[in-house]
Amino acid sequence: MIKSIGTVAVVVSDAAKAAEWYREKLGFEVKGDPKEHWVTAGIRGSEPRLHLCEHKPLEKGNTGISFLCDDVEKAYKELSRKEVKFTKRPTKEAWGTYAMLADQDGNEFWLVQEEET
Repeated sequence: MIKSIGTVAVVVSDAAKAAEWYREKLGFEVKGDPKEHWVTAGIRGSEPRLHLCEHKPLEKGNTGISFLCDDVEKAYKELSRKEVKFTKRPTKEAWGTYAMLADQDGNEFWLVQEEET
């Protein structure tokens, strides 16, 4: 089941420049590669982190907030039994596995499988 808030997306025009700004100006630790889309910035040793999301503005309803879990498929099945509305079924991408769910007001959240490091 859900165990913590993962990341909060911040839409940026250039992930590499944003990463440099957060590192140089705020002293944040930056992880990831802008060429691979997944770049995060945050206070060293602290969670959650900001996902520096190089993209056009987030689509309507997408909060950019992710919830971490150990197994997206298992959480999807469990939450579906509770009649949680999913707007995206579990999907595997190069960067990880995720699904998207919505609350009663249509606010969408990411359910992301925490990868082994």
